[in-house]
Amino acid sequence: MKSKFTSILMFFIIVAIIITAGLIGLIVWEEVRNYITYEVSEETEESQLFKTDESEYTDVIENIEVPKIRNKSNPLEDLQKTEENIPEVNYENVTVNKYFYNQLNEYSKTIYKAFDTNKENMKSGTYKINLGSSFSNILSKENGQDELGTYYQSAIEAYIYDNPDVFYLSPSKMYLNLETITRGNTKTYNIYIDCGEQNNYLSDTFSTKSEVDEAISQIESVRKSVISKRTGNAYKDIKMVHDYLINNVEYDMSISKNNIYNIYGALVNHESVCEGYAEAFKYLLDGLGIESTMVIGKGTNSQGNSENHAWNYVKLNDVWYAVDVTWDDPVIIGGGTISQSTKYKYFLKGSNTMNEDHFPSGKFTENGMTFTYPNLSNKDY
Repeated sequence: MKSKFTSILMFFIIVAIIITAGLIGLIVWEEVRNYITYEVSEETEESQLFKTDESEYTDVIENIEVPKIRNKSNPLEDLQKTEENIPEVNYENVTVNKYFYNQLNEYSKTIYKAFDTNKENMKSGTYKINLGSSFSNILSKENGQDELGTYYQSAIEAYIYDNPDVFYLSPSKMYLNLETITRGNTKTYNIYIDCGEQNNYLSDTFSTKSEVDEAISQIESVRKSVISKRTGNAYKDIKMVHDYLINNVEYDMSISKNNIYNIYGALVNHESVCEGYAEAFKYLLDGLGIESTMVIGKGTNSQGNSENHAWNYVKLNDVWYAVDVTWDDPVIIGGGTISQSTKYKYFLKGSNTMNEDHFPSGKFTENGMTFTYPNLSNKDY
């Protein structure tokens, strides 16, 4: 009798253990599913990870922000010769033809051209960029400073995204200086941009012009090597750049290393997040004379999670297509290789495919203008 009772008790204990193990397994599986985006590829049994994170994409939000405006009031009696105290600057003859630049108004274009004209000088991180009295008519308005701030914001956003090769600049360290010069009832405003109370307006990785020049030399060496393999066929060259980045850049999961948001991280350190991939893709295509642009927005993975993301649009045979190099280079747990279908899942795609999980936003920051992107082909290439 005792033996029978013991058998029944053991039976129920075993059943309880099995049920508990099953519940734990379900819980663990559910947690794992939250991180897995792609299905297991046909060439590896390892899972591939979706590579965007809400904390990752801070470059636009933190480094390009509402400009800090400093005021200096200079009464007439303190000025010996007013005309000589306002530098004569004129950027009207500067020619720029870039995607985001072409969407700016004339005031923002003036600021953009001031950056472009002084590109070499800005490598020092301390050079004063003069805008002269160009904005006196704006600043004479009641809300003139806010208006000027908006124009500056839009100009620096356009400049940074049109020119990934100015990776060494930190817009958050740039200050608009506003000098007020009073002559009787007339006020004139002298505007310039500098580093304020900061040591410089370079990114934290660089502190001198020589360091910037060395970094640029390294990057240009990489681009020269890639360009040397050009075929002259636009499709093949776009694919070559796409494949080069996938084969040579690792997605940085730490979201804490230097330069992971720019071309130096992607092309020299070989570690980057989505913005670095996208900027490197544009930078290399610029070297090949192939038109492309950065795209900022949201990406939604297969679990329905939406995060900040960056990718590209590229022009091929006068038609625009989308390319997401980051998502074509998924992180694989435990190593392994990706399938061809995964590697080109987001290569030269039209809006019917891309807009299923990519949602562009032309609003880079709260106080900047809303930019527009090229109209994509409906169909994939």
